[in-house]
Amino acid sequence: MIQPTPEAIERRDAVINAVLGSIRAGTPIRLTRPLLDASPSQPRFALLDVAREPGPYAGAVGEFLYQFEGEEDLLHLFIVREDGAELSVDEARQVVSFLLPTVSPGLVWLKPGSVSQHFFLGHDVLVGGF
Repeated sequence: MIQPTPEAIERRDAVINAVLGSIRAGTPIRLTRPLLDASPSQPRFALLDVAREPGPYAGAVGEFLYQFEGEEDLLHLFIVREDGAELSVDEARQVVSFLLPTVSPGLVWLKPGSVSQHFFLGHDVLVGGF
C-alpha cells in the first residue's frame, strides 16, 4: 500500500489541476520530453527517462513515477517504478486510486505491461469526477 507524503499529495493536486486546465482549454497534454527513439535495444529506459522529467503533467508517489498525456478525448496515464524494476498491475492500480480517487475503476482501461502500466480514460470522465 502506498503512503503518500504531503508533498506527493500537493504534487498530485497540481498535476490534476494542470490536466483539467488543459482539457477545459482544449490544448494537448504532451509528454514532458519529445518522443524518444524507442528502438528495440532500449525501450525500457526511454520510458523511464520520460517519466523522470519534471513537468506539469508528471509526478511521483513513493517509489512510483507517473505522467499523463492526451489530446482530443482520450487521456493516457503511465506509471513506472523509479528504479526501473518490474511493476505489477496491482501496484499501479494503487497509484491510479491515489491520483483519481473519485473516478470509478470501471471507467479506466488498462493496457498491462511488465515494467510500465498504462491506463486510459475519457476526458469527460475526469472532468465529471472533479
